[in-house]
Amino acid sequence: MTFDRRIKIAPSILSADFANFGAECRAIEAQGCDWVHVDVMDGHFVPNLTFGPAMCAAIRPHIKGVMDVHLMIAPVDPYIDAFASAGADVITAHLEAGPHIHRTLQAIRGTGRKAGLALNPGTGLDAVVHLLDLLDLVCIMTVNPGFGGQKFIESQVAKVRDLRAMIGDRPIHIEIDGGVTPETAPLVAAAGADVLVAGSAVFKGGSVDNPAPYGANIRAIRAAAEGALGQQFAAK
Repeated sequence: MTFDRRIKIAPSILSADFANFGAECRAIEAQGCDWVHVDVMDGHFVPNLTFGPAMCAAIRPHIKGVMDVHLMIAPVDPYIDAFASAGADVITAHLEAGPHIHRTLQAIRGTGRKAGLALNPGTGLDAVVHLLDLLDLVCIMTVNPGFGGQKFIESQVAKVRDLRAMIGDRPIHIEIDGGVTPETAPLVAAAGADVLVAGSAVFKGGSVDNPAPYGANIRAIRAAAEGALGQQFAAK
């Protein structure tokens, strides 16, 4: 992975066809996505149960680009090595998932993977300032974690803007997870986000046998986000 602040679209396979994950990963990459986002939920930290390291290892050969693994689990530390071995490029843990997030981020970095930190909508940025030197990505949850298809929480846009100012020129991605559509993407892109996770907004209308709608959906989200950045630049 090389760092840049260009808009990256990261479809969440939580909205894909569970019986065809390999084909779905190939399809979204062929249709222009940048990263593949894997939402790992444990039925404990969040009220849903999804995937584990074995599934990540199974789809890794089908992903040419970045596999972005979002751990909505607690505890996190016992599973870091397993997800690293499964081929994750980015491993993101929640600030709220344990008492020693600094040690968790150190452990992720220790595997050679990029370290991400996720914040729930009700969590502020106060702790982030003390973790910046360990971070490659901060994920701002714009829905409450646990389910796809929720409505975007607009109050988080100000949090993104404040985070962008806090990061300054550090090479840290700002990722948005939850409710991303062509309507909400411009809000977070203008505030400073560069990685946009989208589930149903990417996969709606398509399938592995008819992947063209995936491409149209990805292009629509990207165009909306990049359009907001263009307007912001023009205003200056």
